[in-house]
Amino acid sequence: LVRTALLVTLKIAGPILAAGLVVGLVISILQSVTSIQDQSLSFVPKIAVMVLVAALLLSWIVERLIAYSASMFSLTG
Repeated sequence: LVRTALLVTLKIAGPILAAGLVVGLVISILQSVTSIQDQSLSFVPKIAVMVLVAALLLSWIVERLIAYSASMFSLTG
């Protein structure tokens, strides 16, 4: 049960974290090229992109959680 819960969590969080990773990498490259060393510059775009990806994938996330919940209830019944 714990293994399945962790896999579902990784499947749900994976795309959101990957988007944050890509945006962070792009911003880091731009900061190093332009010699801008402001730490707060990377937080706002990362958060905005991660929230946008979560909003876009909300229906997919809900489907995964419903399927997982249904499998947990059928397992105990």
